[in-house]
Amino acid sequence: MEIRHFRYFLAVARHRNFTRAAEQLGIAPPTLTRQIQDMEAELGARLFLRQARDVSLTEVGSALLIEAESTVRQFESAQRSARRASRGDIGHIELGYVASAVYSGLLQKQVQEFISDHPDVSLNVRENPMASLPMMIIEGRFDLGYIRCPMTLPEGIEALRLSTDSFVLALPDDSWLNRLPDIACMHLQNENFILPEQVVGTLQVASQGGFVPKLGGRPGGLVAVLALVSLGQGVAVVPESIVGSVSLPNVAYRRLKDCDASSWLALIHRRFEKSPAVVRYIEHLKNG
Repeated sequence: MEIRHFRYFLAVARHRNFTRAAEQLGIAPPTLTRQIQDMEAELGARLFLRQARDVSLTEVGSALLIEAESTVRQFESAQRSARRASRGDIGHIELGYVASAVYSGLLQKQVQEFISDHPDVSLNVRENPMASLPMMIIEGRFDLGYIRCPMTLPEGIEALRLSTDSFVLALPDDSWLNRLPDIACMHLQNENFILPEQVVGTLQVASQGGFVPKLGGRPGGLVAVLALVSLGQGVAVVPESIVGSVSLPNVAYRRLKDCDASSWLALIHRRFEKSPAVVRYIEHLKNG
């Protein structure tokens, strides 16, 4: 028996009449009669008692009714779930990010908007070192990643540009630079630079100041970078978006008057993504 047989059976049981049931199903009454007879032949028992105008369920038919209703409900539920999954309305996404995506507020805004529109898609969101994130997406350990560009990406990974950010200088409160009314790139030629994950800002500042930077530690995330600055270990060129988000003792933020360096947050993803939920997230950002 197929699912259509259960639907035919339920229609006859509901209407207690073959003609009315056939009209509801959109088939001819003789066709419906044959389908019910096929069910009865396969089960080896009668399902209906035929009367002059109406029919009634036999004991076997009454026993089948409960299971048939449950079967059809489960089948229709499975169809709905499959259709929703194919549209990306349900599913799971592994999402990695770098800390500056959180400090900017962009990650929270976009994830919350997506969850609001797609409450049945689950997201597992984890911070991850930026250098390894693209390869982890290729390997399938992440589906999406928020990174700070410019960054060289491996083949098969694409980036969706999201927001542009200027750079500022993080320096110790007692640094001699804080006594200057304006800080220019050239003033930093003798400073020790603590390197964040995104080193482009540091290199561009040094280039615009006309010097080769003295490179200090590269401790990892932005909080670790700022911790070394607060300990007097050097200065750091960091995204401006962290100024209102991260405040550490003995750390000041200053603009560089002649610095036009910038970076941008981007969402990276596999070029030929197949997961409907992941594709829906990418489309959500493109259309947002």
